[in-house]
Amino acid sequence: MKLMTGLLAAVLLLAGMGASQAVVRIGEDRGGRIGTYVDKYQEVRSSGDTVIIDGLCASACTIVLGAIPRDKICVTSHAALGFHAAWDLDDEGHAITNPEATHMLYSMYPPPVKKWINQRGGLTTRMLYLRGKELTSMYHPCYLDARASTQH
Repeated sequence: MKLMTGLLAAVLLLAGMGASQAVVRIGEDRGGRIGTYVDKYQEVRSSGDTVIIDGLCASACTIVLGAIPRDKICVTSHAALGFHAAWDLDDEGHAITNPEATHMLYSMYPPPVKKWINQRGGLTTRMLYLRGKELTSMYHPCYLDARASTQH
């Protein structure tokens, strides 16, 4: 029954979208280079696709929050966003915080996310996780109980 409810919700969600729109599903994405994600999400934004966050979206993946309109993002009960300061590798291969990249990353987030980050001490080397009720207070839930395959 639970699977059937999830499938019905997915069908209704997809039926409510225009024929030209697609869905991009994010899950278990630990991030990477900021520029790669800026380019990726610019393409998604241009396409008008809806983004479903259904798992971990951490580090540079969180740029999605600033690149995609809020009404084009939904989150499942599995969604978790992970935020931290941007970093580079020094000459010895050690991670060092990059203040300029951290500021750029932070500036991309919408005001409610910035406020949430600030209330927890800002972007530092420590990972901050936004999920559950706090997340659904900022982004509407997808109402999908069934977990589908992940696309990156």
